[in-house]
Amino acid sequence: MIDRTKLYINGAWVAPDGKGEIAVRSASTEEVIGRVPEGSVRDLNAAVRAARAALPGWMAVPPAQRGAFLGAIHNELKARSEEIGKIIAGEVGMPLKLATRIQVGSPIAIFAMYAGMAGQFEFESRIDGSLIVREPVGVVAAITPWNYPLHQIAAKIAPALAAGCTVVLKPSEVAPLNAFALADAIHDAGLPPGVFNLVSGHGTVVGEAMATHPDVDMVSFTGSTRAGKRVAELAAHSVKRVALELGGKSASIVLDDADLAAAVRGTVNACFLNSGQTCSAHTRLLVPESRYDEAAKLAVEAAAGFTVGDPFGGSAKLGPLISAVQRERVRDYIRTGIDEGAELLIGGAEAPEGLDKGYYVKPTVFGRVDPHATIAQEEIFGPVLAIITYKDEDDAVRIANDTLYGLAGGVWSKDPEHALSVARRLRTGQVDINGAPFNFLAPFGGFKQSGRGRELGREGLEEYLEYKAIQIKPEAPSV
Repeated sequence: MIDRTKLYINGAWVAPDGKGEIAVRSASTEEVIGRVPEGSVRDLNAAVRAARAALPGWMAVPPAQRGAFLGAIHNELKARSEEIGKIIAGEVGMPLKLATRIQVGSPIAIFAMYAGMAGQFEFESRIDGSLIVREPVGVVAAITPWNYPLHQIAAKIAPALAAGCTVVLKPSEVAPLNAFALADAIHDAGLPPGVFNLVSGHGTVVGEAMATHPDVDMVSFTGSTRAGKRVAELAAHSVKRVALELGGKSASIVLDDADLAAAVRGTVNACFLNSGQTCSAHTRLLVPESRYDEAAKLAVEAAAGFTVGDPFGGSAKLGPLISAVQRERVRDYIRTGIDEGAELLIGGAEAPEGLDKGYYVKPTVFGRVDPHATIAQEEIFGPVLAIITYKDEDDAVRIANDTLYGLAGGVWSKDPEHALSVARRLRTGQVDINGAPFNFLAPFGGFKQSGRGRELGREGLEEYLEYKAIQIKPEAPSV
């Protein structure tokens, strides 16, 4: 049991305003594994005051020195990687080895990246008679989700701190324990008081107060498109900057000349990672009509290899979903797919055999899915793949682009230039060619209702900067 009774505000662990608690349940056992404070608006106000008071001093710290602080946080996280991996495996349900490598390894890498970038970034430049100064946007409110909890936190606060902003973080109430471990690391790294603050609580209380607070200059939110719209609506009243990383319904296009076995296997892996709870998951597999039967057979074989089980057991490739609510949501989508006439190739809405406890869902593949079917248009956020056939390349691009979302996608071809030409036609923020790996130095974000703004890389740092032009009058020539 991890029992956190205090919030991190102004460089210290302090008692919360209220007595309420939020129970954190294990995704695999459904038992309570921890508790965190149910923060209030008063707690949020105290955190914002601390961040606002700390802003002038943190802005004045030289960028390379800010980078040194980020490097110290990186070191503290690295030393705690096994401990945090166990926490996230318990909260989220990703198998322990994967959780340690991905869920903890990613934020460690992000802090290292911005530690180096802070001292190298060009915060000032000259354009003719103007000095262009890039200054921190100010106090940043970060609202983060539960699926990759520490990764999403790091992707916001590391660049914000590198830019010279101060931060107030509200982690997901479903998976908040890792954020408290991060706050321990930040405290031990010696970050000045008020630069980073942590207030746990519910989105309808703390999150909405962040979006409306007059002393918050920017809100960075990751979560559902529905919740993102609410944040943007609330923030609009004070015209604060808003960055949104929202949902996705990404398509993986397999061209005629692709290595079909590799393409299907890679797409299934990209769909089922983290039990499908990935905003950029490739959940639509687009194949030529002539190759459907072969693709369906390969997809079933790949899905069958995703053994479902205890994230701490050592053999499972697929852990549980995050909660009972999410489990039922995904099962409802599977039932909808069947009701709308899609061909259920493997899986289904029933509980996996021998796993009556825990939020488990069978890895599921549907074939011959209509491009306009519910399971082809809406984000399911579970291990559910829809195979869709297309007539020709133009048809494939049309189907891929025909959703509300535009976060990610994939193209498979033996001709990389051909794949690149198709990738250029996709209205998405990222496209992987032939299963190319994720790149932390590249910007991440989406088109359309997948969001606004970019995280990671240089562009992720620029999100937290304002631009000031100082016109300098030339001196009159001496007589």
